[in-house]
Amino acid sequence: CREAAAAPGTPAWPRPPSLVLLIPKGASWPEPPWNYPAVISPQDPTLLIGSSLVATCTVSPDFHLKAEDLYWTLNGRRLPAASYAALGPTTLSVALARLNGSKQQSGDNLVCHSRDGGILAGSCLYVGLPPEKPVNITCWSKNMKDLTCKWAPGTEGETFLHTNYTLKYKLRWYGRDNTCQEYHTAGPYSCHIPKDLALFTPYEIWVEASNRLGVAVSDVVMLDILDVVTTDPPPDVHVSRVGDLEDQLSVRWSSPPALKDFLFQAKYQIQYRVEDSSEWKVVDDVGNQTSCRLAGLRPGTVYFVQVRCNPFGIYGSKKAGIWSDWSNPTAASTPRSERAAGGCDPKGGEQNTTLRRELKQFFGWVKKHAYGCSNLGIKLYDQWRVWLQKSHKTRNQVGKEPFTLLSPAWVGMGRGYGVNPPPGLRGVTWTRRLRGALLVSAGASRR
Repeated sequence: CREAAAAPGTPAWPRPPSLVLLIPKGASWPEPPWNYPAVISPQDPTLLIGSSLVATCTVSPDFHLKAEDLYWTLNGRRLPAASYAALGPTTLSVALARLNGSKQQSGDNLVCHSRDGGILAGSCLYVGLPPEKPVNITCWSKNMKDLTCKWAPGTEGETFLHTNYTLKYKLRWYGRDNTCQEYHTAGPYSCHIPKDLALFTPYEIWVEASNRLGVAVSDVVMLDILDVVTTDPPPDVHVSRVGDLEDQLSVRWSSPPALKDFLFQAKYQIQYRVEDSSEWKVVDDVGNQTSCRLAGLRPGTVYFVQVRCNPFGIYGSKKAGIWSDWSNPTAASTPRSERAAGGCDPKGGEQNTTLRRELKQFFGWVKKHAYGCSNLGIKLYDQWRVWLQKSHKTRNQVGKEPFTLLSPAWVGMGRGYGVNPPPGLRGVTWTRRLRGALLVSAGASRR
């Protein structure tokens, strides 16, 4: 509540800078000092919402004003004359019933005026509610170096009065109460403790709320710093193409460097979206690896990718851990589809039509059976070939010279697989390997 000032062009009676006059409860009204125009009683009262108030304005005899020469305003609005009562030749009262909460937390302006608009005296009205018990205290530690806590002000929240919140903490079994000093660091109801925190010892943490009408204290929360650790977003996030595969991107990142000297585990999440969308898709099954291959993407499309980290199990902690913020978005595009490229080699297209069709069928099968960051290995390809053989019971032929496309399930592929021909083939000429399959001359004889 600020001292009322006369509007431009209206007279203001001379008075000292402040008109505050505190009257002890039950004491009689003293003779007004003659060096200012009037006094209001009670001065700066604090009231509950719904209360009623009768205030009086008494004018100094030196100013030759009578009660009928006065009127009242509340926050600049003139109060109706029906609420006035003359209590003496120079005293005018006003009755205020069922008061609402203050329009401003610093108090409402109740002002006594002379007939010509001059300001004679002012008082601040504080009308509101006592604070409620703060709730939902949550805390986190960034790399075990500090502690930040947030809370909610209670079920109602609004008290209409300025309310102070104080976060206090202490070691559970010993130590003195400590008061947090850095407020509003993570929102309006938050506080940051930057240093001097103990590990392996639980803390007791609580919040006290206070205003002119009372004090409320939250429940005590007990926590161990090791159970509420979070970290920085994963650094060095790189997104790149996977060869010419038009529906995949490879994502790589580094583990959080701030925790490299501590015993802990980490799990990661990835989220990605296309350039022209605001909807993110989250990949939850990344685990503790620092790379992932996104499959089932749209060809020729720009994707934005983010990664976050959850450090848990620090020094044997059993808690789930707290997710870090997401890393800054990293962009990459998938290759364009060959069909959308325009020109093509007809002969080359004829020669690889069957293989492309099989690969398209394979990746369609992968989308249904291996979502997210599943490993695309030869075993998965073998499973698909078995499924394909059961479905079609045919063998595809490619190229002008007749030859048989053997499944890797028969002949093996990559490390750990043999390259010997299947039993029963004789006089076979192994011509070349075509994307994981072996081409065998059709002229081979069988026993």
